[in-house]
Amino acid sequence: MTLPDKYRFIVSYFEEHQPDVASELQFQNAYQLLVATMLAAQCTDKRVNIVTPALFAAYPTPADLSKAEAGDILPYISSVSYPNSKADHLAKMSRTLVERFGGEVPDTMEELTQLAGVGRKTANVVLAFAFHQAAMPVDTHVFRVATRLGLVKNAPTPEAVEKQLVAHFPKAALSKAHHWLLLHGRYICTARKPKCEECPLTGICKEYGKC
Repeated sequence: MTLPDKYRFIVSYFEEHQPDVASELQFQNAYQLLVATMLAAQCTDKRVNIVTPALFAAYPTPADLSKAEAGDILPYISSVSYPNSKADHLAKMSRTLVERFGGEVPDTMEELTQLAGVGRKTANVVLAFAFHQAAMPVDTHVFRVATRLGLVKNAPTPEAVEKQLVAHFPKAALSKAHHWLLLHGRYICTARKPKCEECPLTGICKEYGKC
């Protein structure tokens, strides 16, 4: 099967079986999505969804959060991974939002990645799901699934994987494709003991039978 055929197969399969996909993070606006995504780094969405209601109740806007010190934020997020560094990033990020962007979450990659604790993946999540732009966030699940299926070649970094996925998926399907690959990696094509017997993509997987 050619590479374009693989992409067409994935889009066709998931459009039929998972046409409506959405982030498992709970958020109501761009600010909440940005914070939740920062907290979700190397942490489960389920855990993040447990801590964010109290955090957002205490700090409902970037302006509110910008007045807090890392030590004020820490008790709200102490159960997530790396809480100290994330509390520090949230405090610094919110101050930059207020001082440089008037308290509004920016809608460009260049501006988002100027914020403390915001890398390319987090920025792409915000662009895709807060601003509905064509973007492909690449986390560990997307990286793993894209590599195992053979959707990318000679792509050793998340940015390299992103570039190839963006080049091959239809622009209109990019955000959905992120969720398709992410959820497939989270629940089927897991890092350890992938559930190949449950996988509908074995026919296009270059690693089938090797994991």
